[in-house]
Amino acid sequence: MEQLETFPKNEDAVLDWKFDWVNWLDVGETINTHLVTVTSGITMASSSITDNNTSITLWLSGGNLGITYQVDCEITTTAGRTDKRSILIRITDR
Repeated sequence: MEQLETFPKNEDAVLDWKFDWVNWLDVGETINTHLVTVTSGITMASSSITDNNTSITLWLSGGNLGITYQVDCEITTTAGRTDKRSILIRITDR
């Protein structure tokens, strides 16, 4: 099983996170749709397709100190391919 990368976030911070597929997509292929899911307890304010339709940018807020939350991002491309990536957000006092 692959180890997920963990990123720190202060519980009061409202920060943007990016899932970038630019190096994975074929020439001319872009992201058509996306679905972001987050573990209960942290809030996703918004998510959108960005960077010429090659990335997903989302905004996260909240969370409880000492808790780690999983964020999953699944895309479907204009070529009909799908991919899913995940990260962990650890709420810290930084």
